Amino acid sequence: GPLSERRLLDVRLGELPAWLATRDLSPRGLLGGMQKAWSSYYDRYINVRRGGPAGISMLLAGYCLLGYGWNYQHIKRHRWRKYH
Repeated sequence: GPLSERRLLDVRLGELPAWLATRDLSPRGLLGGMQKAWSSYYDRYINVRRGGPAGISMLLAGYCLLGYGWNYQHIKRHRWRKYH
């Protein structure tokens, strides 16, 4: 199909700049992309008939990694050290 209708995983590396030029990078377009990504994640891992705890655990693991990344400098300064 046309380049503008392809998903990111279907675009070849040489076509990537042209594909990015067809994307809507306005705040409304970015918000729409985030909503689409969240709804597909939710439908795939959380809103399933016989789903397990995999979707929620992935979400919590991502939150933990994100929180650790945000606080890394603070944690690095307060390591256990010998006081002498």
